Amino acid sequence: MPSTNLDAAYFDAWYADMAGSPARDAVITGALGLPPELRDAGTLTWQGIAEVAAELQLPEGGLLLDMACGRGGYGIEIARRAGARLVGVDISAVALSVAEATGGERLPGRAVFQTGTLTASGLAGGSVDGLMCLDAVQFAEPPLAAMAEFRRLLVPGGRLALTCWEATEPDDAQVPARIRAVDLRRDLVAAGFAEVEVWEKPQWRAAERALWEAAMVADGSDPAVRAMQVEGRRSLDTFGSLRRVFATATAPAPE
Repeated sequence: MPSTNLDAAYFDAWYADMAGSPARDAVITGALGLPPELRDAGTLTWQGIAEVAAELQLPEGGLLLDMACGRGGYGIEIARRAGARLVGVDISAVALSVAEATGGERLPGRAVFQTGTLTASGLAGGSVDGLMCLDAVQFAEPPLAAMAEFRRLLVPGGRLALTCWEATEPDDAQVPARIRAVDLRRDLVAAGFAEVEVWEKPQWRAAERALWEAAMVADGSDPAVRAMQVEGRRSLDTFGSLRRVFATATAPAPE
C-alpha cells in the first residue's frame, strides 16, 4: 500500500519500479495463488477474485468499471469470466500502459483504459452495470466522495464491490489516517446505496501476511523487491491493527 506523495507522479514511479521485475511478480503470484499472466499489484487471492466476481452479478455483455485499476489484471480476469466488457480508470499512465497490453492479450476488443481519479472518472452517469474498486478507496479524500461517484456511475440495480482495510481501533495512531477514515458501511449508506453488506475476511488477511513474509525472505537485490520489503516490514509491524473487509452494495432505482 503506497504511503506518501499520492499523486500521479508518485504512482507512475511506483508502477515503473514493478516493470521488468519477475522476482516481485513471482512473490505475489506464489503467495496469493495467482496465475503469472494476471500482472497486478494488489493483495487479493485467486479465491478472492472468484468471490468478487460472484457478488458483482455482471450480465453477459455488460460493462464493468474497475476504478483505480492499476495494471488491470483483476478487472480483466473478472470481466473475462463474466463475458463482460471492461473500462479501467487509474491515475497512473504507467499502470494503464501495462493494463492496455494485458487487456489486448486477455480481453481483446472488450477492454479500454483511461486516466481518471476515484472522485472524477470522466465517465457518464448511469453508464456501467458493475463497479469494482479493490484496495484503493482509502486514497479518496474523503472516501465518501468516491462512493458518491460510484453511485453516480452505476445503472439502477448495478452492483458495487469494494475491498479495503479498516482500523481495528478507530483511534489507533499506528494506523495511517487515511485508513482510519475508512468505514465502508457508514459511507455506502450515506452515499445512498441499498443492500449494503460488509464482511470481515480473515482468510484474505492471512494470505496477505503470507505475502509479506515471503517478500521479507526474497532476494533484495531487485529494487522492486526491496520496495516491497519496506512495505511488508511496515505492514507486519502493525498487522493486528487492521482488519480486511469486503463490501457489496446495489445502486437503487429512482423513486
